[in-house]
Amino acid sequence: MVDTHTHLYDAAFSADGDTPADAVRRAIAAGVERMVLPGCTPADLSAMNELRSLFPTNVFLAAGLHPTELPEPELVDAQLAEIEAELRAGAGKYVAVGEIGMDLYWDKSRLEEQRRVFAAQCRVAAELGLPVIIHCREALDDTLAVLSALPQLPQGVFHSFSGTPADVARIRAIGDFYFGINGIVTFKKATLPDTLPHIPADRLLIETDSPYLAPVPRRGRRNESSYLPYTAARVAEALSLTPEAIGRLTTENACRLFNL
Repeated sequence: MVDTHTHLYDAAFSADGDTPADAVRRAIAAGVERMVLPGCTPADLSAMNELRSLFPTNVFLAAGLHPTELPEPELVDAQLAEIEAELRAGAGKYVAVGEIGMDLYWDKSRLEEQRRVFAAQCRVAAELGLPVIIHCREALDDTLAVLSALPQLPQGVFHSFSGTPADVARIRAIGDFYFGINGIVTFKKATLPDTLPHIPADRLLIETDSPYLAPVPRRGRRNESSYLPYTAARVAEALSLTPEAIGRLTTENACRLFNL
């Protein structure tokens, strides 16, 4: 299987004697043989690259400036330039631009700047021929507006997708996007299982978003890539398929999108 969104470089994996490398090894042992690690700021790049150097056939990288991690306004352009330079220098190592997007859940005060930063990174992705990993929280209208205005639309994935069938249709009307499903699908009151049949089978991905959103029965713990099979099993149940079939399907999809 492929975990298409995991922050295994996070400091949460360097506590209590654990290490990010240990988390990668546990994932591989659980059948999650490849992992895509998106960056959120330039500060993430060093730890991400260190982990890839240890597991070059298992760990793949993406780089971006996350909407909730914007620095002071006078530093934004410098950080964008740093990330773009890293993407250009790391051809073959970086499989996507991300995590990028729009987030109006925490802060609406920098809406215009979020739009500008998102659009700028989408343009870089299109120029480099890379997909985008999109974070969209309480911001679907604005996210789709930015994408619709781009001169060249990159392919990509709406990560941590938890929307409705109508949301799927709106996104698909804009472009040929994939949908990343994580532990939210296992939660007791989740409506996401009802949405899954509306996602084209060849545009379905699974992810953990670790260390966040641990699936049932691990909910409340630090999430990690080795827990991906729990999400795969719930997706399989919702689609009347076997976990093995979901593993094969989503692996094929991930390899297609990220050129793994």
